[in-house]
Amino acid sequence: MTNATPLSPAQKTWQDHLILNDFYGELSSTPRRTPMRELISTVLSHRTTHADEELAYSRMLETFGDWEGVLAAPTSELAHAIRTTRWPDTQAPRIQDILRRIKAERGEFTLDFLADWPTERGLQWLTDMPGIGLKTASLVLLFNFQKPVLPVDTHVHRIAQRVGMIGPKVSAERAHKLLLEQLPQDARVLLNFHKHNYWHGQRVCLYTKPDCARCPLKAFCDYYIEHYGPATPEALAATPKRWDTAWGELPH
Repeated sequence: MTNATPLSPAQKTWQDHLILNDFYGELSSTPRRTPMRELISTVLSHRTTHADEELAYSRMLETFGDWEGVLAAPTSELAHAIRTTRWPDTQAPRIQDILRRIKAERGEFTLDFLADWPTERGLQWLTDMPGIGLKTASLVLLFNFQKPVLPVDTHVHRIAQRVGMIGPKVSAERAHKLLLEQLPQDARVLLNFHKHNYWHGQRVCLYTKPDCARCPLKAFCDYYIEHYGPATPEALAATPKRWDTAWGELPH
């Protein structure tokens, strides 16, 4: 990759996918969690570290046993069980509202029916629930049901803007559609694009001090060119081609 020919936003998006696939390694599309756990864990994760989210989830089920127990629990006690999250007093009634609706509409605590629903119907059903936005709904549908959707969190959004895949004023909500239109409607491609850019935002393209020297996207990154000028052959040659585990463990 050189700076000889400027790339369009769509070309940058595809190059980002190809390069980060090599940098971090391609992932399979095997679900990491059950659908119910993915949904509730994502609600718990808002502005919360992964470790604190995991602790809150495990305490919740250790204390109340199962989803029926969580739904029946005094809300104040549920809030105490998930106290390692950022806003437990808000999240506790929200989780119970979500469980109440699932039980009322489906008769049991399951999301498996979403596998058979069209993508748009699934997105609408999930985002109609309290506290479930487009990112959370997309995560569940992509990770658990291999639907062609693209979750855009703060890391994916930041990198897309810095590189020039989307404009600097494009909202995260709008970015879901714009980036999705630039990628194949293939769940494995979309999952890898999401996870790799999520990792990249946490480990390389940091919010306050991006590690541009280590970044393999510098040849076409608007942020790099603005701050350092076009990437030189020397800078490109010195850029790592693979993530080195000596730099630390990748996030979940």
